[in-house]
Amino acid sequence: MFHRERIEWKTPEQVRRMRTAGLLTAAALERVRAELRPGITTAHLDAVAAEVIRDGGGRASFLGYHGYPATLCVSVNEVVVHGIPGERVIAEGDVVSVDCGAVVDGWHGDSAFTAVVGSPLDQADAELIELTRQAMWGGIAALDARGRLNDVGAAVEDAVDGRLGIVDGYTGHGIGTEMHQAPEVLNYRVRERGPKVKPGLVVAVEPMCTRGGEDTDVLGDDWTVVTRDGTRAAHWEHTVAVLEDGLWVLTAPDGGAEELARRGARLSGLASA
Repeated sequence: MFHRERIEWKTPEQVRRMRTAGLLTAAALERVRAELRPGITTAHLDAVAAEVIRDGGGRASFLGYHGYPATLCVSVNEVVVHGIPGERVIAEGDVVSVDCGAVVDGWHGDSAFTAVVGSPLDQADAELIELTRQAMWGGIAALDARGRLNDVGAAVEDAVDGRLGIVDGYTGHGIGTEMHQAPEVLNYRVRERGPKVKPGLVVAVEPMCTRGGEDTDVLGDDWTVVTRDGTRAAHWEHTVAVLEDGLWVLTAPDGGAEELARRGARLSGLASA
């Protein structure tokens, strides 16, 4: 559990520096998405992301983190998060979640997306992915109300509306000079209100949802998290800064402008400065 007193509040200039890491993370994920097709291995996706991050002057946040052996987490079907890239061959209809982090000049970006490879074999997979994406954006938009941090989890739960399982035990987090910092960002409603949302807060909002239950298990590699009931899962994530005049989604190429506008949330002027 993170502690409130450890929150690293950022200045606008520090947020600008985090944007560089955020854009590099986004570029790596964009290239990976373009490569995502039947017949390629998860290791190939990892190599693609590593090249983008290296050529962009950054380094991978995940590689070596507590011994993690890769640049990406690539989680397929029933794997929720922390899937280690390897020789697994991706097939038509697979649900693939890709999580990436990059650090530039000491500042981190962290983002994830989920996609169906080719055409969905079951329309419920497409609905799982889109509803989880909408839940992430609902949680992000809730930050603009400047209430309490646990309003994010309430917004995620409201967006899911009982149609999916929200994975228990895995949360979003603060981010900055370290990839994982205080505060913890929950993906569901709780009675405790959490710290006040105010300018300088930078967090990763990342709901993880399943077509079934909320329970998970960790495989023998001590990383790979799978749904206990074997149902498919989705994971979406963005790094978000709270500023005086609104939000800046640091890992979204447009700064979050389109999705924030759809929800009546403000885009910070810093995003276009």
